[in-house]
Amino acid sequence: MTDNKELLEKTRVGFDALDISDKYKKPALKWIEVWLSDDVFSDYAPQTTYLIEMKKWDFLLDSFYQIIPFGTGGRRGLVGIGPNRINVWTIQASAQGHSQYLIKQHGEKAKEKGVVLTYDVRKYTQKGIYNDDLPNPVMDLDCKQLAIAAAEVYTANNIKVYMFDGVRSTPELSFAIRYLKAVSGDMFSASHNLPTDNGKKVYDEFGGQLIPPHDQDLVNEVTKNVQEIKKLNYNEAENKGLVEYAGKEVDEAYHNAVCALSLAQDRDVKILYSPLHGTGLTTVYPVLKKLNFNITLDPDTSNLSGAFENVTFNIPNPEVVESFDRLMPSAESINADIIISTDPDADRIGVMVKHDNSWKFLNGNEIGIILTCYAISKYKLNQRLNKKCVIIKTGVTTSMIQKIAQHNDIQCIGDLLVGFKYIGHEMNKLEKENMHKDFILGTEESHGYIMGNYCRDKDAAGAAIWISELAAELKKENKTLVGYLDEIYAQYGYCHNYLTEIRLLGVKGMEQILLIMNHLRNNDIGTFGEFAVNKKTDRLDGEPQPHLSRTDTSSRNVLIFTIDNLTATQSIRLTIRPSGTEPKIKMYFEVFGKPFDLKDIKDEKMKIAKIRENLEHIFMQLCYKIIDIDFPERGFLLFWQLPLSDKMKYFEIEDKIVALKDISDHKKRKDELDELLAFLGANPIEKVDKAFKEKYKAGIMEYINLL
Repeated sequence: MTDNKELLEKTRVGFDALDISDKYKKPALKWIEVWLSDDVFSDYAPQTTYLIEMKKWDFLLDSFYQIIPFGTGGRRGLVGIGPNRINVWTIQASAQGHSQYLIKQHGEKAKEKGVVLTYDVRKYTQKGIYNDDLPNPVMDLDCKQLAIAAAEVYTANNIKVYMFDGVRSTPELSFAIRYLKAVSGDMFSASHNLPTDNGKKVYDEFGGQLIPPHDQDLVNEVTKNVQEIKKLNYNEAENKGLVEYAGKEVDEAYHNAVCALSLAQDRDVKILYSPLHGTGLTTVYPVLKKLNFNITLDPDTSNLSGAFENVTFNIPNPEVVESFDRLMPSAESINADIIISTDPDADRIGVMVKHDNSWKFLNGNEIGIILTCYAISKYKLNQRLNKKCVIIKTGVTTSMIQKIAQHNDIQCIGDLLVGFKYIGHEMNKLEKENMHKDFILGTEESHGYIMGNYCRDKDAAGAAIWISELAAELKKENKTLVGYLDEIYAQYGYCHNYLTEIRLLGVKGMEQILLIMNHLRNNDIGTFGEFAVNKKTDRLDGEPQPHLSRTDTSSRNVLIFTIDNLTATQSIRLTIRPSGTEPKIKMYFEVFGKPFDLKDIKDEKMKIAKIRENLEHIFMQLCYKIIDIDFPERGFLLFWQLPLSDKMKYFEIEDKIVALKDISDHKKRKDELDELLAFLGANPIEKVDKAFKEKYKAGIMEYINLL
């Protein structure tokens, strides 16, 4: 057997061949040595050894160079082996640091009041990454196991744990913390990420996620002050009364709180609902049923499953229009008016609308606009609207909402940093000042909304009520949500918001993201092609100064370019920021047109969207040039969430795909195509077919005669 010294030397030599800074290599080597030699990690050592023997240097470096960090919503990422992966050790180390943090913050009350733990459906089953013939402590690791692992640490620190008897949603966790008067809570989930991911979100006593500097205090406790991870067997903790189960009482209280958000009695609308295999079965579905809506569960995506097997690309994200692909046949079969979906932890909502005999997707900004106008109309009708009423949104969320608020003479807190935790914090301030009754809505572009005062995180259930009520009201007038939105656009101008990203994996990806941000930040950029830059705002320069913490600095790593208006626009804005939870840099484009005649809606939308597309392509090509990538124009037709490395690899193998047409044997042709596209994961052809068709005037299956 190879000894650890030899393994470390192999790793050192392997790392030397990587074109990556030593500041990443040195900590990775240190952690690998610990995980090979310390008895705490003995279960992980065989797989760590395997990765070294197989010379998976990039993968090893990324797995070990740091302890997985805190982002905008908590700690989440790939399940795997190493400190930069989600596994039992990283979760228990987090729980130990969190326990110490809570006791420092709350003293004995932390132990008495306790923490609430909830979890969703995720389960790690990916093959081919590690040695499938060796024991693997992360294989089949699910959210419940992570919750139990954390509970063993909290209870070992004499902190009471409230546990649910099954999966629950993120918003119900937020509600439960407040309802049970706990000091904190954890949600074990990776939200809408791929099935390979997992993680946890951490909540404070108000039911909100931690904001700077408190999140930094927690990070410091986890990364610097954990000397020993205390553990108490879960069954023993139960026997000692340190675990208490929450269930029906909390569920009913939560459902009642959400149902109280209803603003109207209209119910005549047919709804197809999909939880996308997740926890919306415990929130959206029972709430809409309780309010007597005509709601039908999608038969293919209403089973609890961390594989998300019946969702296109296996990406259970309502932001991704393809996540609705499998739902539309069921919607047609019941003659549905709208489709509602939610991500696995049921905090985000997706909506499609039957309009002019076809299905139309509403993006997160459009849903926010609709909810804003609907709420204002009902508040007016019920004489609840006044100058103190407030809507809260993040800075990257459509500025249309601010314009609507101004038009209706109400307040809009509209420039918050990205992350729903900042909306929750503003809600706390309103509650403290006894102004929470004037709070109408919190909204963010990534399909997250909250109304009422019962929790402090986004909740798809409340948004589902308002969307369904409005759809029913409009149906009486032979109108739809899309028509309603178009009327708003005609009044205020078509506000076209568009999100895209460059997904850059691993340590090298982090360096590329830094390179892009530094170039944009440190260079005086006067134009993006034909678009003149009017102003550049760097949120690192904003208040407070100095920053509250490293996490505060990270949240403020945002650049905003205001572009000179064109004849057709009243404002153009481009915002760039690295994601706080995923390996990517995000770009938010907003082109705001001028008011127009409703009959011209189609032409107006096309005109404004074309402006955005031109700006997008010019700017994105600049970003690719910064990291020395020659990006083909057809690359913009690939599935937008593919990692950049996969996009470039596709173009490398495209000629090989074309050559398959010369293989006479049908089965061999199909097998070789599958092998060529395997790196793209689920539904690979759908991810690349538009780009292929642009050049070859036919889809892949047609071109190589596999239809």
